[in-house]
Amino acid sequence: MKDTGGVSATTPIRICVVGADGRMGSTMIKEAASRSFRVVGAVTAPSSENVGKTLRQLGLSPTDLRIVPPQKLEDALKEADIYISFTTPSAELTNIPIAVRMGKKVVMGTTGFAEDQMNSIVEMLRGKVPAVISPNFSIGVNILFKTLDTCRLFPEGYDFSIVEVHHSGKVDAPSGTARKMADILAEIRGYSERVYGREGLSKRREGQLELLSVRAGGIPGIHDVVIAGQHEMIRMEHIAFSRSVFAQGALYAAEWLNRQSDPMVYTMEDVLAG
Repeated sequence: MKDTGGVSATTPIRICVVGADGRMGSTMIKEAASRSFRVVGAVTAPSSENVGKTLRQLGLSPTDLRIVPPQKLEDALKEADIYISFTTPSAELTNIPIAVRMGKKVVMGTTGFAEDQMNSIVEMLRGKVPAVISPNFSIGVNILFKTLDTCRLFPEGYDFSIVEVHHSGKVDAPSGTARKMADILAEIRGYSERVYGREGLSKRREGQLELLSVRAGGIPGIHDVVIAGQHEMIRMEHIAFSRSVFAQGALYAAEWLNRQSDPMVYTMEDVLAG
């Protein structure tokens, strides 16, 4: 991976945050304020009550920056080095081509894509601009992804289940993180079927991987992998105390991406590898 050396330590990385008034977007802006970043663009959904408001009115900074609808994305991106987004699949399918056309690097944490939608996003980016895509920017979760590879060491007779818990406002289920975990386990354990809940007479069959979702309160995120044999059980669990962990990870990825010039679609594994 080519490293261009980035900018000097005194030069802030300029970012445009898309989904700026959402749970993740607003956390991102707060975290950016204490790091080597400058928010130069803030975009929200056209139906948001915050369109036209300044960040000051939302308790954020820079205080005079106005939040604009996606129709003004080009204006919001004009001075940015990096497009950072936590929005919806439909928004990304519209916004990413604009960011690519403008030559902006991309950090995307949006989840809930259908497989064909994600394939379209990757094709839009590959060979055009450097980008980092991840269903979860937590450093701990990405280390957990790597740790799951050791599960290939378990002999036959051990069952795997994934339980994820998020706030009641989360739209997609299972979470993107749980889906990523399922992909890893399916590859190393040979699971051919995924079960998303059980009711009535529903004995677990061979080849089934369970993914269970809970939506409650304001929980930022819990991901639990249960590994059970006949006489023992192991749990691998990650608990996010606040959304700051995701924002900090995304900004860490942005700092890394700012040094890259090859127009590739990277993962957090690439970022953590340095």
